[in-house]
Amino acid sequence: MHLDALLWMFLPLLIAAGSALLAFSIMQARMEVALSKERETLAEVKAALNTQKVTLEERVKATEESTRRQALDDFMQDIRVEERSYLRESKSMFSTKKLMVVQERLYFRNIPLSNWVEHEMLLEEGMDPKEAARNASVFSTKALDNRAEVAKLIQESLAMRPALSE
Repeated sequence: MHLDALLWMFLPLLIAAGSALLAFSIMQARMEVALSKERETLAEVKAALNTQKVTLEERVKATEESTRRQALDDFMQDIRVEERSYLRESKSMFSTKKLMVVQERLYFRNIPLSNWVEHEMLLEEGMDPKEAARNASVFSTKALDNRAEVAKLIQESLAMRPALSE
């Protein structure tokens, strides 16, 4: 009888330990599921955040570029050329020469950027002085007929840039 009493005494303890082990393993599994769901949510949020970061960086770059362009356009609109011209006649014994003197100066708003640049042109008979002055201008934009001329001018300006910095 002694063995039966001992068995009845330790049987509830054995069942309680088994139940505790079973409850622990079930709770451990539930915690792992909850943790994996949290990790999945975290991964989604990180991906969305990285996408938003890339988009924001692209927008900032685009905004900076458009701002730079706008600033350059505003700057270029403030640059102007002042021109003045006059006719000079030089008389000699045998002939009379008509010279057109064209002077130009670059301005940023009302601040002069350059000294007067002077050109002298010999005017031939029947030549229009205003057209001659326009063709001799250094600072005015000349009408470019095709893209090849524009590309050539760009290449020339890029080739001159290192020479100017030295």
